[in-house]
Amino acid sequence: MIIEDEQDLLNLYKDFLINKGYYISVTNTTASNIMSDYEEFKPDLVILDYKLPDGKNGLEAANEIFNKYPFASILIISAYDTVKQAFNSEKRFITKNIKLLIKPFKLTKLNELTIELVNRQTNKHVKT
Repeated sequence: MIIEDEQDLLNLYKDFLINKGYYISVTNTTASNIMSDYEEFKPDLVILDYKLPDGKNGLEAANEIFNKYPFASILIISAYDTVKQAFNSEKRFITKNIKLLIKPFKLTKLNELTIELVNRQTNKHVKT
């Protein structure tokens, strides 16, 4: 599941991950439907942009998911280096399967973190 407000980036992440062998069950440009999408598709991983247009940031959306699904796996992506401080101050994230990736980054890093988070989520060993 990929939530990214910039359609070009959403397509880039989606195409890259599909080419690596992943199945992308749902994409969206806002987090307004994040819970219904999560409940319908039960993805192994949510890739979530930090800054979203609907008044909910990625940390808030992640907390919303964790409130109902504490074992979810989430990768938050942000262009704002200052998000690190807010991310690191979220005490509940310490015990969760969540990572933060700061733009710009190489797509290989996206793949590495996807593998790590999916492996933890599914107890499988994906080698994509």
